Amino acid sequence: MRRTRAVGILLTALAVAGYAIGVAAPYPGRSASLVGLMVGVTLYAIGYEEGEVE
Repeated sequence: MRRTRAVGILLTALAVAGYAIGVAAPYPGRSASLVGLMVGVTLYAIGYEEGEVE
């Protein structure tokens, strides 16, 4: 499940960066970064294992 969390973190970071770039210079498809953010957060959340020590 660590891989799922890592993918979630990466996707969330890319989505936030894409949205920030889209605020500075609007481009078609900017709203897709919001979908990426939601999917990234979801992957991060389901990647949590019960009893995992961080």
